[in-house]
Amino acid sequence: MKKNAFYAQSGGVTSVINATAYGVIDEASKSSQIGKIYAGKNGILGALRENLIDTSKESKAFITSLQFRPGGVFGSCRYKLKDFEASKKEYLRLVEVFKAHNIGYFFYNGGNDSADTAYKVSQISKTLGYPLSCIAIPKTVDNDLAITDNCPGFGSVAKYVVTSTIEAALDVESMAETSTKVFILEVMGRHAGWIAASSSIAQESYPQAPDLILLPEVPFKQTQFLRRVKEVVAQKGFCVIVASEGIKNASGNFVSESGLKDAFGHSQLGGVAPYLANLVTSKIKLKNHWAVADYLQRSASHLASETDRKQAIKVGREAVRYAVQGKSSVMPVIKRVQDHPYKWKVEPAPLKQIANVEKTLPKSFITKDGFGITERGKKYFRPLIAGENQSIKQNKFYQQPKSVMVKKKLPAWR
Repeated sequence: MKKNAFYAQSGGVTSVINATAYGVIDEASKSSQIGKIYAGKNGILGALRENLIDTSKESKAFITSLQFRPGGVFGSCRYKLKDFEASKKEYLRLVEVFKAHNIGYFFYNGGNDSADTAYKVSQISKTLGYPLSCIAIPKTVDNDLAITDNCPGFGSVAKYVVTSTIEAALDVESMAETSTKVFILEVMGRHAGWIAASSSIAQESYPQAPDLILLPEVPFKQTQFLRRVKEVVAQKGFCVIVASEGIKNASGNFVSESGLKDAFGHSQLGGVAPYLANLVTSKIKLKNHWAVADYLQRSASHLASETDRKQAIKVGREAVRYAVQGKSSVMPVIKRVQDHPYKWKVEPAPLKQIANVEKTLPKSFITKDGFGITERGKKYFRPLIAGENQSIKQNKFYQQPKSVMVKKKLPAWR
């Protein structure tokens, strides 16, 4: 009897996470070893609550359209499974649901915490004697997963930031004579500055901005920052800054920490752009504007990288192939073969080496003054933002999924 598959999306979504869903569903539907493909409604909560979406009820056209659709079509969640003793009831519930619906394949599409969840489920399934092939599929705009060269979702957010930086710089240059002198763009990046660093590619287009890039890997020093801003404004008449949300002071504390925690226990950040803007206003008296890209940067399918979309689909397909080959506790990761022309491949990597490991920006990517990115770094970023996504042409209006739920067989979970 064929085993069914469970797929779920986890953590912050991206403009290409649904492209991975398309890759998983399309590839699994072709497999002679997989029966139904169920999607968890709102991530792992869909399994715990037995809220399973029967993807076979969606039209083929709708599934195909997912490769151009931003957001998480099946719903995502931030829900952390602890170790077995602390979350025993939850693990027992997962196995109970998987048994009830003959699920033998578990695909979890997310970042660091999601890789940890997939790894834990793979280990607990062995402990409880329930055969389950567990594959984590990479997704994160932060680009901070270990082993993989880059993460699906990152190339598109990088392209958005590069484009926005160029356009904002042209705007500020136009107004600098009598108005705004400084513009600050805050981008995502709690502990790793990959997104902010990618904005360096905008320097290859007129008017050669950003002038300063602020990274979590480089301690923020107020005096040096303000001095550099004044120097740039004196030289070119205006200054454009791209800052990671997670920049820290010399003591290692977030400069904009709010004091609150999210569902994974991470510190919530209160906004580095207004913090920097206040410094510029109060200390050096320069008129400025700031913006926070926030969700716009990770949902901008109209600016998605075609390279990113193709990689998102490929890791989804490879995840299914690994599962039917009998692999478990692995993740399909991207390996760069060469930079120019850009070539890449996908291969399996053990989850044990990925879960809860955070990859930060290499020192070799950061200029000595700490405010810029080296040519080596730019060489890394260039191919990841390449190619035009045809999402707008493909989807003038995004369709609502049918989301036909599988009949529940178990008591409600609380």
